[in-house]
Amino acid sequence: MKILRREFLRLAAASVALPALSRIARSQPYPSRPVRIISISAAGGTSDITARLMGQWLSERLGQSFVVENRPGAGGNIAAEFVAKSPADGYTLLTVSTNLMIGASLYDKLNYDLVRDIAPIASMSRETSVMLVHPSVPAKTVPEFIVYAKAHPGKINMASAGTGSGPHMSGELFKMMTGVDMLHVPYRGGGPALIDLLGGQVQVMFPGTTASIAYIRADRLRPLAVTAATRLQALPDVPTVGEFVPGYESSAIFGLGAPRGTPAEIIERLNGEINAALASPSIRARIADTGASVLAVSPTEFGRLIADEIEKWATVVKFSGAKPD
Repeated sequence: MKILRREFLRLAAASVALPALSRIARSQPYPSRPVRIISISAAGGTSDITARLMGQWLSERLGQSFVVENRPGAGGNIAAEFVAKSPADGYTLLTVSTNLMIGASLYDKLNYDLVRDIAPIASMSRETSVMLVHPSVPAKTVPEFIVYAKAHPGKINMASAGTGSGPHMSGELFKMMTGVDMLHVPYRGGGPALIDLLGGQVQVMFPGTTASIAYIRADRLRPLAVTAATRLQALPDVPTVGEFVPGYESSAIFGLGAPRGTPAEIIERLNGEINAALASPSIRARIADTGASVLAVSPTEFGRLIADEIEKWATVVKFSGAKPD
């Protein structure tokens, strides 16, 4: 999507040319008061857990409170619009995740633009999903599942955390690349969907590892593959979908952003501190324990990653015909 890339590069160049901080801002080293991190998910969600972990680190390193404030709803767009319209002073940050990148094409009318209105600060982690089936499904590998699904078109129920959610889009990408026909069953959240998968009311789901790894380790659900490009340290014996479906990759990216126009000095300082956290063995271990992996890049690289993900998921949204609930 060349227009999106040109828009990102234009905005990146404009941010470099921003005027210097005002005299007042210069006299008060950042941060001089508490900083709010607006989370797009409810408390306990993956992006919320990552944000709180990073907020604690930043509080200790920078000597001011970084307080996470949850504003879930509308696929994260309520929180994103709030931050987009907040003062560009570094005191209101946003958790940026793949949900927002999917939402860029899922929602016809948004009162903000993710690329135009949110400046990327830093990515923090990448969480893969797991292709899970109920034990009653006879398939034990991805190839076996594809054969089984094609023999029963439209008869396999695929659960998700809601229309346009990461698990939904991971499943739609699988359908698009394999030609299988599964019935999408959206739930209001990943928890209820997993409960019905455990009970056998639905047969397959693509949840994140954070929510599902305990059920895998307890042998209550069968993992056929992980959706990342490489195998996970937490599940080393589980293959990737891409080993059987070349080119398949689906993962949820989590990071932080700020209102466009936030001074470059503030963005660079936050990026440096976050990347220092991601290099810390203790932080890396805590992220790995959830089944995710650290993702440390520059603000410019994070912006390019966002643009690439928006383009990728726009194709899947179009294929699925998904509309917001």
